[in-house]
Amino acid sequence: MRIGIVCPYSWDVPGGVQFHIRDLAEHLIGLGHEVSVLAPAEEGTLLPPYVVSAGRAVPVPYNGSVARLNFGVLSAARTRRWVNEGDFDVLHLHEPAAPSLALLACWAASGPVVATFHTSNPRSRAMMAAYPILQAALEKISARIAVSEYARRTLVEHLGGDAVVIPNGVDVDFFASAEPKTEWQGETIGFIGRIDESRKGLPVLMRALPEILRRRPGARLLVAGRGDEREAVADLPEELRERVEFLGMVSDEDKARLLRSVDVYVAPNLGGESFGIILVEAMSAGAPVLASDLDAFAQVLDGGRAGELFPNEDADALAEACVRLLSDPERRAELRAHASRHVRRFDWSTVGADVLAVYETVIEGAAGSTTGSSADSDAEPDAAGSAAADPGSVAADGRPRATGWRRPWG
Repeated sequence: MRIGIVCPYSWDVPGGVQFHIRDLAEHLIGLGHEVSVLAPAEEGTLLPPYVVSAGRAVPVPYNGSVARLNFGVLSAARTRRWVNEGDFDVLHLHEPAAPSLALLACWAASGPVVATFHTSNPRSRAMMAAYPILQAALEKISARIAVSEYARRTLVEHLGGDAVVIPNGVDVDFFASAEPKTEWQGETIGFIGRIDESRKGLPVLMRALPEILRRRPGARLLVAGRGDEREAVADLPEELRERVEFLGMVSDEDKARLLRSVDVYVAPNLGGESFGIILVEAMSAGAPVLASDLDAFAQVLDGGRAGELFPNEDADALAEACVRLLSDPERRAELRAHASRHVRRFDWSTVGADVLAVYETVIEGAAGSTTGSSADSDAEPDAAGSAAADPGSVAADGRPRATGWRRPWG
């Protein structure tokens, strides 16, 4: 199968969507499929052989964060050329509702199109305002995927239609087999994320840290991610700052080793999360997880059975829960055991098969539509302009409904 995948965000700035697309592409290539990924990238970025650069991206406020997107006349021309030259059996777009390469590719597409929606935002004014502009492009989409029930809800409420829920994937064995690093062991707390992005919640963890260290004086915090390290500890008492070790950006291998080494992994995110891939990676590595009680996090953590939850933005509750976990090796072992079973549903062996099933469905549907059009050229076209439409493929409001099913995974 020839598969084209479009990444909306800059390849050189790590993020959950980019990692998901990278891992999906490599999983599909490993199965023998031909895959090309179109993505923004700064000049000089070392790209995998399957990635095609569409040029540099610019920072744009999006979904409570700052996304690096690529959009414009030159980008449109590059995208159109990539689509035409690729001659793909299926085109897989990520976040086509954002002003990005995915939307440009949707406009340029002429064959089967699958779209994955990652965003969870119950009040996205931008998405609602953009719907009249997006409508023509979105009608080309044959099937929609949402990475969680919360991303699906955002899609339904803002753009109409529906989606199959397929979570983000992780190579569970990669994290499970990583070797712990001695210097990262010994009553350590882990945090991975962009330091200067407030919604990742590091300031909440910093506010909790004095109480954690008062009650567990041998503990320390390991922080991996880019950002201003001095600003991150600015409100921490000076005598405690040496208990925070900043590791900077880490490789995939070191991320796995870090997660295998820590006694507790803390995800204090404030909101805007539709899934929580880092939680799945931490569970895969055997790190006991403590996370804010966001709906998406609670679902990934099996309602708190595969990891503990604390009230969002409550530094005191975070400190209490973290001290309790550090003091209770039996509870940590219990969380590891449940997580190791639960996390298998997120492995690429399962997630990849579900994505391929969607591809096969839309390809077969396109072939059937072409045959039907040839057999009955007088058939009345549906809302998307194709003949012999499936009556269930159009919602009551006239917008296309997703092809396929919604597999529960939480």
